[in-house]
Amino acid sequence: MSTLLPFHKSILAKIHDPITSDLLILARGLGLRRIICTLMKIYDTPQNLVLLINATPEEESAIGEELGIMGCRKPGLRVISYETKDRANLYLQGGIISVTSRILVVDMLQGDIPTDLITGMLILHAEKVTPLVLEAFIVRLFREKNKEGFVKAFTDQPEHITSGLSPLKNIMKELQIRNVHIYPRFHEDIKKCLERRRADVVELSQNLTEPMADIHHAIIQCMNTTLSELKRSNTTLDLDDFNVENAYFRSFEIIVRRQLDSVWHKVGPKTKQLVNDLGILRRLLHYLLTYDPLQFHAYLETLIASNTITVAGAVKQHQSPWMLTDAANIIFQSAQRRCYTISTTVKPKRVIDLTEDDDAWEALAEAEGVTNKGKGKETDARPGWLPEGFDPVLEELPKWNLLSEIILEAEGEIIRQDSLKKPGSTLLPSSSNTILVMTSSTRESSLLTEFLSTLDRDARPGSRGRSMMMRKLRLYLWWKRQVHKQGEKHLFPMPDGNRQTMEGFDRMFAEQDGISEALKKKDKEKALRAQSRRRVRGGGPAAGSSIPKPEPKEPTLYPLQNEADKISRFWDSQNEDILSVQALNLVDHEMGILDLESVSLESEFDVHYGLLAPEETVIVRAYSDDTDDQILQEIKPKFIVMFEPDMDFVRRIEVYKTSNPGLAVRVYHMVYSNSCEEHKYLAGIRKEKDSFQRLIKERGSMLITLTEDRKDPGDVIIKTISSRLAGGRRELSKEPSRVIVDMREFRSTLPSLLHASSLLVTPATLTVGDYVLTPDICVERKSLPDLIQSFNSGRLYTQCEMMVANYKYPILLIEFEEDKSFSLDTIAEIKTYGKAGSRYPPKKHPGPSDTPKYTSPTIQSKIVLLTISFPRLRIIWSSSPYATSEIFNDLKTNNPEPDPAKAIAIGADDDPDVGAGVNTAAEELLRSLPGITSKNSKHLMSRVNSVSELCRLTLPAMQEILGAEAAQKCYAFLHKGDR
Repeated sequence: MSTLLPFHKSILAKIHDPITSDLLILARGLGLRRIICTLMKIYDTPQNLVLLINATPEEESAIGEELGIMGCRKPGLRVISYETKDRANLYLQGGIISVTSRILVVDMLQGDIPTDLITGMLILHAEKVTPLVLEAFIVRLFREKNKEGFVKAFTDQPEHITSGLSPLKNIMKELQIRNVHIYPRFHEDIKKCLERRRADVVELSQNLTEPMADIHHAIIQCMNTTLSELKRSNTTLDLDDFNVENAYFRSFEIIVRRQLDSVWHKVGPKTKQLVNDLGILRRLLHYLLTYDPLQFHAYLETLIASNTITVAGAVKQHQSPWMLTDAANIIFQSAQRRCYTISTTVKPKRVIDLTEDDDAWEALAEAEGVTNKGKGKETDARPGWLPEGFDPVLEELPKWNLLSEIILEAEGEIIRQDSLKKPGSTLLPSSSNTILVMTSSTRESSLLTEFLSTLDRDARPGSRGRSMMMRKLRLYLWWKRQVHKQGEKHLFPMPDGNRQTMEGFDRMFAEQDGISEALKKKDKEKALRAQSRRRVRGGGPAAGSSIPKPEPKEPTLYPLQNEADKISRFWDSQNEDILSVQALNLVDHEMGILDLESVSLESEFDVHYGLLAPEETVIVRAYSDDTDDQILQEIKPKFIVMFEPDMDFVRRIEVYKTSNPGLAVRVYHMVYSNSCEEHKYLAGIRKEKDSFQRLIKERGSMLITLTEDRKDPGDVIIKTISSRLAGGRRELSKEPSRVIVDMREFRSTLPSLLHASSLLVTPATLTVGDYVLTPDICVERKSLPDLIQSFNSGRLYTQCEMMVANYKYPILLIEFEEDKSFSLDTIAEIKTYGKAGSRYPPKKHPGPSDTPKYTSPTIQSKIVLLTISFPRLRIIWSSSPYATSEIFNDLKTNNPEPDPAKAIAIGADDDPDVGAGVNTAAEELLRSLPGITSKNSKHLMSRVNSVSELCRLTLPAMQEILGAEAAQKCYAFLHKGDR
């Protein structure tokens, strides 16, 4: 278990009191999870019921494991999900329970959880709290019946609490919290604690190679051009935050969309293309420093292809403007120069006839440039699958060579320290000799693992990963051939547009069309030798030499067609055993295959399958969340290599070192100088510091947060005054204002706003509609994406049909998102409204060009057809959930309250006895009939006693039960045999 530092104890002393409610804002990497787990251990008793809210499944698992280490095992942290049965009894047992917000809201509204017995709530990710989220809904429900329980919220994302007017005050208002504690890294207690013992830090600044620097500067230039064009196209918006420094972060795309959401329906395709290009350029900056050159070049090829044509094969109308600039040309040229070069002159090929003489094999090896061991020197091997004139450069990332030197230095230090240890000496527990390498992503971790596993320690710097890059080059050429074989016939430009390069490709592959018989014979001889060396355990026959071609692992991409055409022709002329990727793996490993029958597995087990010693272990891992703190405590590495700078992990190392003062730790901090990596790291520190300063300033000028003394809506006596009775009499309604909400609707924000407007929200499983406002009013709510999807699937027609059949006033509510366009389509689509959905009548004597034209109907035309089909259907347009809440209150004015039992029964089985004695085979037969679905089958069984009675029904009687369309399908199938 991790040791609590002095500033951890100081924070716990201020927030552990169960009488107060607190909000803790802590800088990332300082052990927030450690504080939360300590609090949960303090409250872990059967007499307390403490709820952990808004935790992800990964956080639930990590917190439960850490609580188990701390001794909270009986029962420890319990997690409630939808599969959990008898949740009411589980709540009554007390303890610490983690539950999702959606489940907790339903349980609190239905009374399954004793709200008055809840000791308190621990809410994670407080930066996401707004008036629309379920956490604010939960706190309101909690405070209606429980005034004494505590609410403690936590966050380590101060940058997310800086947008809007008084964001800190709004969070405290929604959570009904008065105390806030802010602890940045520059806090006096934290600064004094962490700077007492520091780790041995070695800062390594690596320069970019010349091609990488050219690409980096060109990408920055393209980003500046794109941002300038975006500002010029939208002069009415406040775009001060649109700069390259903010564009380094992933949140920049969200900021851009948030600024443009209000006018998104007015902007043209050019602006949308510019917004998309900013995200592409930001990713290019990251990929330049993390992808190997071949991966980066292949990604650029896909960008060029996707910018040229659409998925359907047509020419793309709105292309990316940055790809037409000189800076883009530099990007494409430099990216290709990092991978390979094309020679315009090709040496004549030397043909050698093979015999059984070994001298002929050596002559062929010398002609191909294979290692010549007889002369005592080595030359660069040139494999036979590589075309002549195709010169691989295969530039390695500069950090790879730096990482290899660090590994060698760490291993030398381990050997030196082990030699200084006295045998039999008993020392205090020290750090292990494990080398921990941290990266930014799992993809990069896999790449570094592959590099370290194939590291050539004796090679010159900059070429220690040559074998890995040659394998990737072969896979890259194979990929281009596979894409070409799939039938891509579109012509793409070369990445550099160099005619000289094109001529070089032509000459190179022209020489490779006629492959010599000597090379073919050599391949067959190699295959036979490899087959004779292998043994199959159990005496079975050996596998054949033919190796099936693997399926491509990557989706079909659009490479440069000219290169793919040339490379494909060359590969087609080669032996298929050499071409496949599986053969590539076998060739590299065939010399290392063990003869399993010649060794004893019992004696050699530890050698080949045992655990590695700590001094031989190198762990490559991606940056994560607070789980990294636990990893450091478990591994206790002596050497930590930060392959990329990360502000959070630097603080985790500080906490780890301070918590373990006796452990020796050396940290290698690697960064590319004068790159986006360095600028992003410094900008991240500056943004966090500015955010904390704003929060501290707001806390200093903030008034006391007033909490609303809400009462349970069911306790209010006078609810509605009905003046609709004859003679002008007025009658007092003592029923609470109620809205019956379907369970699935709690994923939206509307139920929370309805409760905030003093309506009693009753959750139920509704078959018809989403909201029942009165006995006669039923509402089906649709957001814009859900509306389009429901129209396409036909589900909306069935839903409206059920509402019309069961309610007097069926309503379709189309709800738009707040701060977004109150429009169904964009301006570009509005121009085609006159033509959309119209079918031109054919002429009496049509000609060859007079083909009938038909365009897919628009959303407006579908709504018109829906209103024509259901004349009683009302449609309400709502600009936001707030407007919907006001509309619902207006609709409920002077109307009686709905009955939850009747609302649940509508559309389901009206008679509770129906279904108890129903024949299962007859029910399955009924549901297999056209027009009968799971939604109307129960209603049909309540009206019809048997299948034979259904067959005797007339069409009008069947339409009265099932509706017009469903009855027509069923009647036609039963009496006419039509489907």
